[in-house]
Amino acid sequence: MRKTILLLLGLWFALGMQARRLNIIFETDMGNDVDDALAIDMLYKYARQGQIRLMAVMLNKEGEFPPKYIDLLNTWYGQRRIPIGVSNNSAKSIVAGTNYTQVVCEETDGQGRALYKRSIKDYSKLLPAPKLYRKLLAKAKDHSVTIVSVGFSTNLALLLETEADEYSPLTGRELVAQKVERLVTMAGHMENPTFREYNVVNDIPACQKVYREWPTPIYTSPFELGLQIKYPARSIENDFGWTAHHPIVDSYKVYLPKIEDRPTWDLTAVLFAVDPQDFFSVSAPGQITVTDEGYTHYQAQTDGQHYYLSVSPDQARRILDYFVAKITKKP
Repeated sequence: MRKTILLLLGLWFALGMQARRLNIIFETDMGNDVDDALAIDMLYKYARQGQIRLMAVMLNKEGEFPPKYIDLLNTWYGQRRIPIGVSNNSAKSIVAGTNYTQVVCEETDGQGRALYKRSIKDYSKLLPAPKLYRKLLAKAKDHSVTIVSVGFSTNLALLLETEADEYSPLTGRELVAQKVERLVTMAGHMENPTFREYNVVNDIPACQKVYREWPTPIYTSPFELGLQIKYPARSIENDFGWTAHHPIVDSYKVYLPKIEDRPTWDLTAVLFAVDPQDFFSVSAPGQITVTDEGYTHYQAQTDGQHYYLSVSPDQARRILDYFVAKITKKP
């Protein structure tokens, strides 16, 4: 009898944890900067801990290697079934450092074998991101999905434009309004009205469309926030002794041959979406607009659905400690 009660309590607890899991779709320009790689590491660990269900990784970075790299990470973290969406309309971005997605995918061991395994046999069968969005959102419960976008707005704008299909009779905008709870983005600069932030300027029309037409609340972690919190080079160099090879560490070292502290732009968006605690201050509701030059402007508005995040020096210090503890922990 006691064993039966314990089993029932365990089942109740497991179901309770599952019921509380956040549904996350991660939208990324993986390969343009290494903060995307650090951010997805956090998501894999949240998924392993039962805090989230990582529904998909959507790519708005062009080329053959970003999907291969995500497949590599899915495999390494034991998450092979997470679907990958690709875009045929990606912005043609310029990579500041070495394209780590290709280098890490092509790394070999001493015998010339691939250092990191991948699972997908035919990448041509991956669905375009807008179509995969529709497939996943159509099956989701109403207002149950959080989209975390840390790259360009291309796929999101294309999703809004989609029409009814085999997955749903709703338009893209209707589907988002029904299924998505909120959009959390890394974009813009709220303190400097003439700053052209990278994620915005790589597809200005798409970013304008999303801030103008997206039907759910949008929470934005701006450039100046991530700049305040830099992931320490010493952690990359010293804190991963528990494994001989680590794809995120390799990515960091490839992207920055001279290891240095790196801003945590994308990590802050992930943290706010999943485990915000009291780390952030949230603005009053308002409206964020994107100019034709790529500037982002915030205006307080009582009925607005846009918010932006900021941090105090104390919050920044605590967030950095959190990031290092999370990222250096064995999956």
